[in-house]
Amino acid sequence: MSDSREQILEQIKLQGDLVRQLKGAKESKEKIDEEVARLLALKAKLGGDVAPASQKFTLKTPKGTRDYGPQQMTLRQGVLDKIVQVFKRHGGEAIDTPVFELKEVLTGKYGEDSKLIYDLKDQGGEILSMRYDLTVPLARYLAMNKISSIKRYHIAKVYRRDNPAMTRGRYREFYQCDFDIAGTYDPMLADAECVKIVSEILDTLEIGDYVIKLNHRQLLDGMFEACGVPAESFRTICSAVDKLDKSPWADVRKEMVTEKGLDEATADRIGEYVRLSGGTELVEQLLADPKLKAVSNAVKGLEGMQLLLKYCSIFGLDKRVSFDLSLARGLDYYTGVIYEGVLKAESGSSSSPAKSAQQNGEPAEQATIGSVAGGGRYDNLVGMFDPRGKAVPCVGVSIGVERIFSVLEARFAASKVKLRTNDVEAYVASAHKGLHEQRLRVLNQLWDAGIKAEHSYKLNPKLLAQLQHCEEHQIPLVVVLGDAELAQGLVKLREVTTRQETSVKLEDLPAEIKRRQQA
Repeated sequence: MSDSREQILEQIKLQGDLVRQLKGAKESKEKIDEEVARLLALKAKLGGDVAPASQKFTLKTPKGTRDYGPQQMTLRQGVLDKIVQVFKRHGGEAIDTPVFELKEVLTGKYGEDSKLIYDLKDQGGEILSMRYDLTVPLARYLAMNKISSIKRYHIAKVYRRDNPAMTRGRYREFYQCDFDIAGTYDPMLADAECVKIVSEILDTLEIGDYVIKLNHRQLLDGMFEACGVPAESFRTICSAVDKLDKSPWADVRKEMVTEKGLDEATADRIGEYVRLSGGTELVEQLLADPKLKAVSNAVKGLEGMQLLLKYCSIFGLDKRVSFDLSLARGLDYYTGVIYEGVLKAESGSSSSPAKSAQQNGEPAEQATIGSVAGGGRYDNLVGMFDPRGKAVPCVGVSIGVERIFSVLEARFAASKVKLRTNDVEAYVASAHKGLHEQRLRVLNQLWDAGIKAEHSYKLNPKLLAQLQHCEEHQIPLVVVLGDAELAQGLVKLREVTTRQETSVKLEDLPAEIKRRQQA
């Protein structure tokens, strides 16, 4: 039995290597699935997933994930706190949903990106998948609880079986920060507020210059119709257009023609439109376009854009928004306005190939770092989950915090600034031996007064080591205990940066620390 087990383990290793090679070579899904099935069959022969004690084990995080130390977490928490402040300023209420959903809840909502969903093993009769975003779980939540109106925010991790690019903030496990307005309201009022929220967040975080690209799903569909795209191909062609932020038009055109079977002349007509961007003047230009005027969807989309740009102007966003016909956002559930916040590249920095290369001899577009926010209107998603098909119109935005974290982390690393990772206001130190019990009494006094305080966990630490700890961890005040002072009911309060010491009555200590914190 032992020899047989060793043979199976060796077969599993070889089969696993083969699967990895096929994935690396980007072989067909059918071929990979076939070899994966053989791998699973071999594992099933072991009667469990127990690895032998002799098997080498590499200690690392899974592909597309990372750990975050105190410095990174301090930076991240500061970013999330600022985002929540903006959400609350606009009346947002927080909810939470399970990290996994029934697979059927997620199926058919993400178009071509559905292949990126993480599926879980059968757990007692339920087929489950890890959530891909926070929008579909929100729609399920609204339909299940019969909620027709809410303004909610949700900050949580989502999971995508994507090819990670860690240095650019692209992971398989990452945070999303969503704000959505659900309910039946007049056109573009809620939509414009979501655009304003994106602008406020990016301004608050001070991560650099940005532009918020705007488009309309009805206009895209109308444009495809006017260019001669068959109705059944709208979504797949839209998915191709969505890649224009990463690839030049020539590559996108090739995909449309060779992979998706679109006529070359039709692709060229699409190309004339998707390279246009501007403001109100572009909307007026397109409203006068004979081909678009003949398509109802295109006209409705342009009229919607006209109203949205008007409201954005009232919000003071004229210099921040751009009506951009290349913006597609490939998710299937969008029905109206779509938008994307894009960081512009700083002078001398690298940018995406789509923006750095010249296209057909035309000047290169403004270089960009990448998308840091996106969203749009999805009026039919909730109705997919309601037994009677009752729709709840929704519009929302998702902040791409991982990319924002990457930008800020790189900035702090370059500046060599050390972030403070704790909130301790006072450190209780002893000047000599035998004062650990007195330290505990003073600590208790400070904690009871609501003051953040700590001390050494050694009975008799050296004073120098305690003071060095405070300097290293940027703790502003040290309460120094000594027998002579305690006999008089006093302690010394030392400012770490200036090293100035003053005597303070023990009963006045909490009030004095609070006074200095507020100064």
